[in-house]
Amino acid sequence: MVGTKRARAARASGTSTEGRTIDRMRLARLLARELVRFEDQHPRSRELFERARRSLLAGVPMNWMARWAGPYPVFVERAAGARIWDVDGHAYADFCLGDTGSMFGHSPPIVVRAIERQLRRGITTMLPTEDSVWVGDELSRRFGLPYWQLAMTATDANRFAIRIAREVTGRPKILVFNGCYHGSVDEALVELENGKIVPINGSIGPPVEPSVTTKVIEFNDVAALDRALTPGDVAAVLAEPAMTNQGIILPDPGYHDHLREITRRTGTLLIIDETHTLCEGPGGYTRAHQLKPDMITLGKPVASGIPAAAFGMAEGIAEPSLPKARGEGADESGIGGTLSGNPLAAAAMRATLEHVITPAAYRRMIPLAKRWTAGVERTIREQGLPWHVTRLGARAEYRFRPTPPHNGGEAIASKDADLDRFVHLYALNRGILLTPFHNMALMSPSTRAADVDLHTKVFAECARELIG
Repeated sequence: MVGTKRARAARASGTSTEGRTIDRMRLARLLARELVRFEDQHPRSRELFERARRSLLAGVPMNWMARWAGPYPVFVERAAGARIWDVDGHAYADFCLGDTGSMFGHSPPIVVRAIERQLRRGITTMLPTEDSVWVGDELSRRFGLPYWQLAMTATDANRFAIRIAREVTGRPKILVFNGCYHGSVDEALVELENGKIVPINGSIGPPVEPSVTTKVIEFNDVAALDRALTPGDVAAVLAEPAMTNQGIILPDPGYHDHLREITRRTGTLLIIDETHTLCEGPGGYTRAHQLKPDMITLGKPVASGIPAAAFGMAEGIAEPSLPKARGEGADESGIGGTLSGNPLAAAAMRATLEHVITPAAYRRMIPLAKRWTAGVERTIREQGLPWHVTRLGARAEYRFRPTPPHNGGEAIASKDADLDRFVHLYALNRGILLTPFHNMALMSPSTRAADVDLHTKVFAECARELIG
């Protein structure tokens, strides 16, 4: 099975246990060619990157921006809809969409107008506005939880939800799934290594030994879930309803029923992180699949790219936390922040929820994702490649293994960094942006069928060159 030591050795030697072979020497030559092409096409980006390295850590304003397939990132001149233009004059069909932050397109005009109005009326006041009331009402309606608070990022929303879970249950630990991502929440920057909980590779300065705060199990493993929660020391399970950080990993049929039954039986709260799975519909995976979590967190696209997030909670969760949340020490509770829920963010959230994240948008986005998936599947089938593609609502992703992984461990074991880099760079050099961390594409209401078909054409050409 791909992901085992045997399969990894097969890839390294240019052989394959299933499907057609990728010659690693050919891959290295093609990658070298694409790197030269990238540098030839992006001299201005290189100039800005060299200048930025004198004052910005890693040469970028936020370190993730350095993680693109080229020797330096493309510097952006402007973005609109599902298009990005770089400083070297190239236009791209954007399937990355700010890694979900612009899932519904860059700068939707109706949201821009709402932001412009609010800019003239005040950006931040540490006082509520009517827009914030509208947002709370709408989130309650969509997700079925009565009480909400606004935050700046999904990381904040998850961090605050965890604190409330500990306050309500009196329990110390959080359970997450191997290969998860919930922002820079310390409890979730962990993974399993030979069955041991360790800081995730790349974690900078973890504050404590991770098993002190966290339990980690594999997704879709009901028996492991039962074993982990039975001792009664876990305050909450923090979970994406379908994993997305290691590529799309769908839940087994009935898994969410088991997850909800076991958490209720053990007195454990269930927090569903909808930040990426909002691609499934206007009420996220929760509404589409009628989940019943105790808390929900979401961020990124909810304000069309303006920093904003939210977390919601059931009646029995909100009431026990109110004394501290609104008492004398509310500003020192570990919940909230001076800029959280500011008028600009609330205005952007209202306009986005009211006019952008709508059923009509998904009626356009999801068929495009199906079209994208069908195009990739056709190339994989015609070329006899040991790859697969998976779709989740308006999100789709291909992976270099024959079958979808069952959990994060399987996904991590089957990574192929060189092949990832080549495919990303090949696409970028031909006017297509994919999410840099994996082979994921998002459809926005502004995405065109021609954009999808361009990707299908480029992906087929890339596959043919790889096979030779």
